[in-house]
Amino acid sequence: MTNKQRLDLIEQHIREHRYADLHTLATLFSSSLSTVRRALDELELRGVLRRHHGGASLIETDELAKEYDFISRDQRQAEEKFSIARFIADQVQPGMTVILDGGTSIYAVARLLTAKRLQVITNSLPIAGLFSEIGSVETIVTGGSIQNRLGVLVGPLCEQSLEQIHADIAILGGAGITEAGIWNHNALIVATQRKMIAASERTFFALDSSKFGRKAMSLTAPFNAKFSIITDQKPAPAVATAIKAAGATLTLAPKSKA
Repeated sequence: MTNKQRLDLIEQHIREHRYADLHTLATLFSSSLSTVRRALDELELRGVLRRHHGGASLIETDELAKEYDFISRDQRQAEEKFSIARFIADQVQPGMTVILDGGTSIYAVARLLTAKRLQVITNSLPIAGLFSEIGSVETIVTGGSIQNRLGVLVGPLCEQSLEQIHADIAILGGAGITEAGIWNHNALIVATQRKMIAASERTFFALDSSKFGRKAMSLTAPFNAKFSIITDQKPAPAVATAIKAAGATLTLAPKSKA
């Protein structure tokens, strides 16, 4: 059975039954628990279901409409985002302090960190909600004003709170990547990301190949030696050369396997 076939069957089963536990799915589709978990993670990223301890439930159409817009607005590049998220999550070690910003790519990373004992600092309300009932993760939420479309906190209070902290890793998204660096659309989000970069020892950017060659309103930052760019395909030679020249690292995330 291919990974796509398994995903389709699990999705069909949950749509029919509205809920399923891990062991039932593993037995029905002759799969390991870890394989089923990965499938549920991917289906959650697509907005089909919500994960619970030991299983998952269908997100109803009217309930989905109430979700933060960032979850429902963008289901493109789902497989690529999951592969990138899994690679980044594997770099995070228990006991670390981790900064997470908002958006679909970073939410996918957060989903894969729930089993680790971490201190998480975030300006994302959906990510804070994800960790709120997980005892192994200490969650610190920045102050600030809410940007409703993404469910993130931004502005002077957010920036001031980030100036007071230190983290091992920051995990950030972006709207585009060119040889000049990483770009984003919103000036308030860019200002927040710059504070996150300054507060961390190392910064991972989760950027799927749809962001290649795209500029946005503001340049978040040029490449530097503490950046790790995680993507799913090789960027244009000019971008790869600029990353290397700055001492940053470029990593292609291994594709998800069945």
